[in-house]
Amino acid sequence: MKQQKELMEQPCSECGGTLEKKSITQEFEREGIKIKLSGIKAWVCSGCGETYFQPGGADKVAKAANCLFELALRKTT
Repeated sequence: MKQQKELMEQPCSECGGTLEKKSITQEFEREGIKIKLSGIKAWVCSGCGETYFQPGGADKVAKAANCLFELALRKTT
């Protein structure tokens, strides 16, 4: 069975392209420490690649990244 893409009705604010719901990976670096968060649900423009989150989604990603950096810094000291 073919999986149907989940599309957002609102177009991309950057290029007007179609937004598709995807699971993405984002990488962050702070003070020489690199982390990678995978499995993040986001809307991604099929035209320009701009990424959008549900309300509160970006805050959750930032909080998770900050917690991982905090743990990594504790481990290195």
